[in-house]
Amino acid sequence: MKKYIIIVLGISTFLISQKMKAQVAIGKDNITNSSVLLEFGPGNKGIILPVVDAAPGAVGGTFIFNTIKKALEVWEGKNNGNLGDWTLLSDENQGVIHSFSNAGSDTIPNPAGVIIGADNTAKPGVLVLESTTKALVLPQVANPHTNIKSAIAGTIVYDTAADMLAVYDGANWSYWK
Repeated sequence: MKKYIIIVLGISTFLISQKMKAQVAIGKDNITNSSVLLEFGPGNKGIILPVVDAAPGAVGGTFIFNTIKKALEVWEGKNNGNLGDWTLLSDENQGVIHSFSNAGSDTIPNPAGVIIGADNTAKPGVLVLESTTKALVLPQVANPHTNIKSAIAGTIVYDTAADMLAVYDGANWSYWK
């Protein structure tokens, strides 16, 4: 009987968790900002963006490391006369593609990838944050150019010392205010 109670409790917990619109903390025990969907703990680590040669169907806020341009880019939906276009976040043809670059096809069974903040999305991406009231807080690192050892192309953080967005193209750090 005890075994059945544990199974029922486990299944119930799983089903309830599937309906919740949770906030997520990575590298820490709790969320410290109620207006975020995804928040990172302390440490000299960043997010590594997808390393791709194209991002078909990109929507505003899509970040990639472009293997053809060897640069970090963001898709801005209202760039180029409201037609949408890629904006370089690092110098073109300066980046270095790392040996961890993806090869072959994606293995994620759900083509939408992982969605935080909603049950589904029409946006393409490996990680999609869906919210009208909550945001992403990037990993915060003071002086990533000296504190992130062995950074690879596509690394993105918020530099707390410079108070700027910092992106790494495999060769250089670029800063955005």
